Amino acid sequence: MAAYKNVALVGASGSIGKIILHGLLASAKFNITVLSRKESEATFPAGVTVRKTDYSEADLEAAFKGQDVVISALGAMGFGEQKKLVDAAVRAGVQRFLPSEFSASSQDEAVLHLLPLFEQKKELIEYLKTKETEGLSWTGIATAMLLDWGMENGFLEFDIANRTATIWDGGNTSFTLTNEKQLGEAVVSVLQHPQETSNKYLYIASVETTQNSILAALEENTRTKWTVNATTTEEQVGEGVRKLDAGDFSGAFTLVRATSFGNIPGLRANYAKDETLANGILGLELESVKDTVERVVAK
Repeated sequence: MAAYKNVALVGASGSIGKIILHGLLASAKFNITVLSRKESEATFPAGVTVRKTDYSEADLEAAFKGQDVVISALGAMGFGEQKKLVDAAVRAGVQRFLPSEFSASSQDEAVLHLLPLFEQKKELIEYLKTKETEGLSWTGIATAMLLDWGMENGFLEFDIANRTATIWDGGNTSFTLTNEKQLGEAVVSVLQHPQETSNKYLYIASVETTQNSILAALEENTRTKWTVNATTTEEQVGEGVRKLDAGDFSGAFTLVRATSFGNIPGLRANYAKDETLANGILGLELESVKDTVERVVAK
């Protein structure tokens, strides 16, 4: 099975889509087509073919003709549209589909309990399995949360500007996280190792760590004792659910944090221990939290 060449990316203007697009471009190994809604004003880097689409079944099929791979980086509002992408990919003769995983594992029941929205992701993996006999292979990539991205924008609640951190349950629960560059490299490596990654759900990680370890690295780097806001899984999950019930989608972000930070029975958040890491197959190495912190703070 030869490495793939022609790649279509859906959702390229979103947070994850931008990271994947950057990784594909940096590798300089692919002909990249980005699908963009007709009304979208998003712009993309040079070297990318932009294909405007109305997302109708016929137009998607036409857009996917000649593509070896379709990658979906659609956000939460687009999870339900992915079956349509899969069907169009099958009709167009696409060989590989990468669904919008790139987060906490949709194969973890504790994650699904926290984020029922991820049931759509799990259902899509099951749907993809039914398409294997029609010539479409698939690869799911679970990254857990993104460390450098989440420190830079405050998503992980380590506030570098104000030297404050929100720490759950004492901060000693271990988990794995992935850095942006390795997410991009993982996607590239999957496309270069079609045989080894065919019809597989893969777990990747950049670091194995705890909240306290991240905090210690930040304090050391900034030479400052940070202010800690202590909280519990119970408080955070309760608040997240309340917000969602009131129509405030920021509650979902709290529940995403719970998929790594939460002290939840059955949660398999440490992919290095709880799952089998695909880092070896993909040529990825574990990194140090200290190096990641240094890079982020320097920015």
